[in-house]
Order: sequence, then structure tokens, then C-alpha cells
Amino acid sequence: MSTTPPVISRARLYERETLQKLDLACREWGVFYVVDHGMESAQRDGLFTETRSFFQEPRPVKQQVRRTQNNAWGYFDEELTKNTRDWKEIFDVGPSWGSCMPQWPSDRDGFRAACEAQFIWCETLCFELLDAIAGNLGVGGSLLSHAFENSNSSFLRLNYYPTCADTEAPDGVVTPLRGHLGVNHHTDSGALTVLMTDEVPGLEVYLRGAWQPVPQVEGALIINLGDVIQVWSNDRYTAPLHRVRCNDSSERVSVPFFFNPRDNYNYAPLGDPAEARYRPINWGEFRNMRAAGDYTDLGTEVQIEHFRTVSRERC
Repeated sequence: MSTTPPVISRARLYERETLQKLDLACREWGVFYVVDHGMESAQRDGLFTETRSFFQEPRPVKQQVRRTQNNAWGYFDEELTKNTRDWKEIFDVGPSWGSCMPQWPSDRDGFRAACEAQFIWCETLCFELLDAIAGNLGVGGSLLSHAFENSNSSFLRLNYYPTCADTEAPDGVVTPLRGHLGVNHHTDSGALTVLMTDEVPGLEVYLRGAWQPVPQVEGALIINLGDVIQVWSNDRYTAPLHRVRCNDSSERVSVPFFFNPRDNYNYAPLGDPAEARYRPINWGEFRNMRAAGDYTDLGTEVQIEHFRTVSRERC
């Protein structure tokens, strides 16, 4: 296994060599870089400028678009992961569905335009990557893309990590006892995550019994698999456990896009049902339980392991 995630060219995505490299990345890392992706530097720079400007506003201004337990879109600075407080501020934006309605800060037309453009661009990239992954799993792309048609629940997140004088990064898969992590260890619950970061390091994945840094490659996007693809693949591909470290000297900004199915979608392993390692999962119910744990400590954080029919020891 290489010491850094593989690099995938979007321009050569459907070439045999690239598809083989993509399959290897999904099996061994669950994370890979995408280059030749076509995002204009003006789009990237504009979004980072707007993001930093928003988070520099006084807290009362940001609180005007604060998310609630009933509306997941907006600003928040008390998110939990593994029932433990993260050291970060966020702004989430996604489509209107149920009680969730986008909230936009006033007098920031550039902010809204930058977010909406990034959302559309990332969604297009995800459909292409999903098609390539489907081919590697031996199914047609339309079988998987159907899960995201007609009002999917994907969303864009802006992350701001302030400097932290009390950082802690435990060696194992545990939460800090005294200090803080930017984001505590977790897997992403959806299908794919497209991540754009600044030059400040922080992202780590847990592989081979240790935390491995995922450094930023100039001009590249970072893609990681989520739980939905792990279930579809019946554990051939694994959603990587990852976390974000705090920094005691530099602020950090990142922009992930979470590619999530439509609310009423049921997913299960592809192929022979007799060999399925998971029972079917309703996305809307699963995500609502995860979101409740992110917003406040409402009990055990639900995982796909709760739907497993075959123990890892028997896999």
C-alpha cells in the first residue's frame, strides 16, 4: 500500500488504468485525490474568501442564521461527533426538504452565489464518480444514480477551525480526555464526500492501526467514501474512519460537499441477497438519527454496524 492516497484524473476517469486505480483506492484507502477536475481557481478562491469573511463576523451576526433541531441548514458552533464537542464552526446549506430551509446571511449576495455554484459543481462531479464506482462494482451507473434523483439530501458545509491552545490527538480510536480535536473520529454517512481545503493540514484517516495524515496536494480535491457505498459494496469498499486535528497557531478552513441519497431511499448490498452483510437501511431514518446526535447528545450515535447481519470476525 502506498503512503498517500492514490491520485485519480477526472479527465481520464473512464480509462481502464484509471478505473483500476480507483478500485484500488476504494479498497485500500477509501480516500483518493482528484486532479484535472476542471474547477476554476476563481471559483475556489472566491468561495474561500466568502467563507473566511462570514466566519469573521461577530457571533451575534452569525447567530441570526443559526440552525435548529428542526432545521439543519445554517450556522452552528456546538456540533458533536461521537457525543463529543468538536472544535469548529460550520455553515450548512442544502435543498428545502421537510422542515429544513436554507438560511442566508443578509447583505451577502456573493456568499450565497459562491455556495450555490459550488453545490452544483460538486454534485455533477459526484454523479461522474458514482458512475465509475458502479462500473467497478459490476452494475450500471443508473442503478446507483437513481438514489439521488428527484430531491436528494446532499448538502454543502463550510468549516472554520479556530486556533486551539488545548489540542489533543489520541493515538487510538477514542475521543480526547482533556483537549480537543477539530472533528472527532467518524465515518461519513452518505455516499461520497468532496473536500476542498486550504493549505493548513489537519485531516487524518485511520489505517493499519494508526492515524495517517492526508496532506493537501496542490490543485487536487480530496474524495472519501461514505457508509452508503460501503453497504452497496458489501464491505468490498470501506468508508474510512477519519478525524481533523486542531492547530494551535493557524486557523483552518475547509469546504466539504456531502453527496447523499433522497430521503425515502432504501439501500442494501448489491448482488445476491443471500450474501448480504447488511439488512436494508432507510436513508431518511438513518440520517435523521445521525443528525440528532450531531445537534445534541440524544443517545447512542447510530452506525451501519447496527444493521450488520454478519459480524466483522466472520467477514
